[in-house]
Amino acid sequence: MKPLFKKIKKLFFNKWTIGGLFLLTLFIVFSNWIIIHSAKESVYDSIADAPTGHKVALLLGTSRYTSWGTTNLYFKYRIEAAAKLYHSGKIKHIVVSGDNSVKEYNEPKHMKQALIQKGIPASAITLDYAGFRTLDSVVRCKEVFGQSKIVIISQRFHIERALFIANKYKIDAVGYAAQDPPEKYSLKTRIREYFAKTKAVIDLYIINKKPKFLGKKEIIEI
Repeated sequence: MKPLFKKIKKLFFNKWTIGGLFLLTLFIVFSNWIIIHSAKESVYDSIADAPTGHKVALLLGTSRYTSWGTTNLYFKYRIEAAAKLYHSGKIKHIVVSGDNSVKEYNEPKHMKQALIQKGIPASAITLDYAGFRTLDSVVRCKEVFGQSKIVIISQRFHIERALFIANKYKIDAVGYAAQDPPEKYSLKTRIREYFAKTKAVIDLYIINKKPKFLGKKEIIEI
């Protein structure tokens, strides 16, 4: 009887494992599809097509340098995109939101320096040091800085997730897509983003994840 019991147990376990993996894969694919599809008509990649009604931009942070010490192309291209939008008159102010959880790592400060080098006045830049995650950056832009109509600047695949979050929090948002780095350069990031979109669905609609920190309001008046 024991060998027969083991066979039945193994068969039962395999069925549950395969079924679980199938459902997980289905959920990952569905999460990505719904987020990408929902943002399809709200992301622009040319200055001419970008709308004029969103005066405040949310620039999503990233590190200035890679782990190898070279310039991070995600950083470079986001700065260039923000500068183009500002100098075209499509936006009047930029909220730079990034991670400053430790003293030695300061995404907002580095992005501000780069924006100033591109000719954007410091008075047109507000720093959000508590943009630990995309969720935090988007929600804080409304709850802390008082902006419910924004243009989000990042790469397209990142903007799609940010717009999904914005929609959940009833923020009137569109996206302006910065240039993408070459495929080989961005492969690891794109794979990670595939799971990040799935996590966004879980955060917003299953566990109701909230920003790590809000704090006092700092309303931006334009």
